[in-house]
Amino acid sequence: MNAHGNARTNTRGSARRNAGRVAAATVALATAVGLAAPGAAAAPRGPLEGIWRTEGYGLLIAVDGDHVTTYDVTGHSCVPGWITGTRSGPPGPDGTIRYAVGNLALTLTPKGRDRAVEREEGGVGTKSLSRLDALPPLCATPAPNDPLAVFDRFWENFEENYPFFAAKGIDWHAVRDEKRRTITPATTVDQLQAVFTDMLRPLGDAHTGLARVVDGQPKAVFDGQRPGTTVQTDELTARARQAAAAQLTGPEQLFAGDRLGVGRLPGGIGYLRVSSFSDYTDGDFPSQADELDRALDAVLAGPNRPTGLVVDVRLNGGGSDSLALRIAARLTDRPYVAYRKVARNDPADPTKFTRPEPITVRPSAGARFTGPVAVLTSSISTSAAETFTQAMMGRSPHVLRVGENTQGVFSDILIKTLSPDFLVVLPNEKYLARDGGTFDGPGIPPDVRTPVFTPAELAGLKDSALSTARRMLARNAQNAQNAQGDQNVRGREQ
Repeated sequence: MNAHGNARTNTRGSARRNAGRVAAATVALATAVGLAAPGAAAAPRGPLEGIWRTEGYGLLIAVDGDHVTTYDVTGHSCVPGWITGTRSGPPGPDGTIRYAVGNLALTLTPKGRDRAVEREEGGVGTKSLSRLDALPPLCATPAPNDPLAVFDRFWENFEENYPFFAAKGIDWHAVRDEKRRTITPATTVDQLQAVFTDMLRPLGDAHTGLARVVDGQPKAVFDGQRPGTTVQTDELTARARQAAAAQLTGPEQLFAGDRLGVGRLPGGIGYLRVSSFSDYTDGDFPSQADELDRALDAVLAGPNRPTGLVVDVRLNGGGSDSLALRIAARLTDRPYVAYRKVARNDPADPTKFTRPEPITVRPSAGARFTGPVAVLTSSISTSAAETFTQAMMGRSPHVLRVGENTQGVFSDILIKTLSPDFLVVLPNEKYLARDGGTFDGPGIPPDVRTPVFTPAELAGLKDSALSTARRMLARNAQNAQNAQGDQNVRGREQ
């Protein structure tokens, strides 16, 4: 839950199948925290009291005493957002206040009278806030919810926030002109849902989705996917797990309700299966981080240090970027930039973004491994699994990527309230690589391409990606050992 209207932690769990992943996660989160009720904030009584506008994200944050609520805004609409939080604990030394939102949390930190910074537990980066004197007039009265108004709100949320129309060759204005003429006062909710789905499908974006509110409960009705994506089924998952297990020297140690698995491969190579970056426990984010640390200690700590490490995120549908970086922090002894985050911040200009914010991997105080590492990826590897893979690309020595392209979606997702009937999901950020580009769309390519979850591989319980990574890591480890031996010999000769 990235509480500026974004969702990442607990909204991209890989335990779910691909179909319905984002929208279903949206439903779960929106249901857990409830939809924010409208209401203006009280007159300022402290440094954070009042109304704040985020830079980008189309969001207003209202702080009133111990409570925080949100509004989703576009150029022509303002509706109550889905977030409502309650203050948790006293202010920090710098004035930071923590607000609990379900089992997650956000913090607000004042930066003078008219500026503030927002962070989300489980996310990475910050959001800049500026104070408003009051709620905009659009927010003062209930927004219209007739079919045409809801259609316009849907279209405008994408028009002002979505970064990838040009890259995908989509003329969003032409789409509006075609679809808007089909909307009349008599358009039903079912018909409106069909129109929205028709508009979302060509984007081929796994971070777009639609949820329908039925009997007071949101229900996923559409989730985008990149064309050609492997559909994750229970059968595929089971057979893929069996094929990987056949190469281990013993049973996996299971953590986080089976979302994490630790094992050993021949030659002393460690194996870490990460099937999700969320839902490790039923508790708060610190408890999830602790559970991840337990798994990392199992594979990295102790006397039997691995000679190499395979991290398998092929069945990982995403979760928390912060948890992903927690693994990266165990695999380096020096800080480095994982990526830089930007968000669209000009509703009228899709080329304008916030200032790039570097996200840094910092070495962990826990047991670390700096030897050869391979990451296994697939088209199912989505979102936080991809930001993890991107973070590993900055590591030295080089991390070998084996398998196939990742899904190609990196942004936190915005959850926007459209009406009493609909919530919509969309991205608004880019995660910049060192050259300033992104992997959005095609995904991160492997260094070594192998079959992944093909019918032939699954039928024969084969795992070419894992066996290739094993072979290459063993060779790298042997080369490193030989180089160390040569260096020792030279040292003795001197």
